[in-house]
Amino acid sequence: MMSNFYEPRSRCFLITVSKEEVDALTNMFKDLGKANPSRPEKLERTQVREQLHVQFGVTDDIILDRIVRVFDLDSDNYVNLSEWLQGLSVFLKGTYEEKKQFCFKVYDLNDDGFITREEIFNLLKSSMTKLQTEEDPDEGIKELLEITIKRMDADKDGKISRDDFSEAVDADILYLEHFGSCLPEPKDVERFMESLCKKTTSSN
Repeated sequence: MMSNFYEPRSRCFLITVSKEEVDALTNMFKDLGKANPSRPEKLERTQVREQLHVQFGVTDDIILDRIVRVFDLDSDNYVNLSEWLQGLSVFLKGTYEEKKQFCFKVYDLNDDGFITREEIFNLLKSSMTKLQTEEDPDEGIKELLEITIKRMDADKDGKISRDDFSEAVDADILYLEHFGSCLPEPKDVERFMESLCKKTTSSN
């Protein structure tokens, strides 16, 4: 069984994010928190959404909402510093296994431990560019849905479990973000961290 990266474990920062990067992310959190004078220790979900959009070009509304919800471990509609660091450590520099778990959680829209047909349809519909000349664009999505279920649903129960998703990604890495881009490009991570660390260095 795969380990749950949502369990508190600050040691992940020692593996994927350096101390300097943690300091830089902490400073960024504090700067963003200044916009909430009554609650500076927590960020609004809209603030996190905006940073994901501006810094990493995430534009899909469903994906943006789900990434923020994955960050918000205690489901209080805010992101505190610990959640910010844990979420970004995986989003920016997570291990292969962590990224698999992260993507699955993003795609599991109702958090029931499965990616269902309805969820797949909604994700594909949101992420696919549809030709304006198509008479019934949903038909193409339904066809892709059936192909996806056939290839990813290993136990043939009509939905994709964590194990189904993990096995499919292990067999073909393209399935990692098959239902929509939810991880940043390496070049964007490098640019973001370099810029962030420079700001931290110059402010010291």
